[in-house]
Amino acid sequence: MVMVDDIPFPPQITTTKPLSLLGHGITDIEIHFLQIKFTAIGVYIDPVILTHLQKWKGKSGTDLAEDDDFFDCIISAPVDKYLRIVAIKEIKGSQYGVQLESSVRDRLAADDKYEEEEEAALEQIVEFFQSKYFKKDSVITFSFPAASNFVEIGFSSEGKEEPKVIKVENGNVVEMIKKWYLGGTTAYSPSTISSLANTLSLELSK
Repeated sequence: MVMVDDIPFPPQITTTKPLSLLGHGITDIEIHFLQIKFTAIGVYIDPVILTHLQKWKGKSGTDLAEDDDFFDCIISAPVDKYLRIVAIKEIKGSQYGVQLESSVRDRLAADDKYEEEEEAALEQIVEFFQSKYFKKDSVITFSFPAASNFVEIGFSSEGKEEPKVIKVENGNVVEMIKKWYLGGTTAYSPSTISSLANTLSLELSK
């Protein structure tokens, strides 16, 4: 197991095929000099991603972390990607849903892609999280299959029951969720981006 802030993440998970843990980090804020951690994040990607990233071979992790083209390539590469997000601090699902919605909406609006279909897809996500409560160790997952424009979002609390899942099929919304977590310098968790850059720099140098 790989420990991310005392939370165990398996080094590999299998969706349609085995995916490797290539990056991890946390989301946090600082209030009055106190660091408050909200979630731990694991980014799982099909190792075949490396064939799509060869032009960055030889670059350091520090350089890659600053290179948004590199992360755009990760986002658009036709390989399976999977995010596993574990709650460190209890929060209401509605808070998380609204945060995701506003971030994705702002990104869509900036690209002039926010229409009724996108609004409906975001409402579906907000509604899904509305009734949930993220106890410590609750797990949120985002599964992005390789050659498709949808995401399956799952939620399970304390790992007891079967995860509840919704499928979101708006390609623009799906792309911006990926960008929220994997979008290089504009992503939600800089520690995750840095970890992903360092791991891929190392893998590319092999």
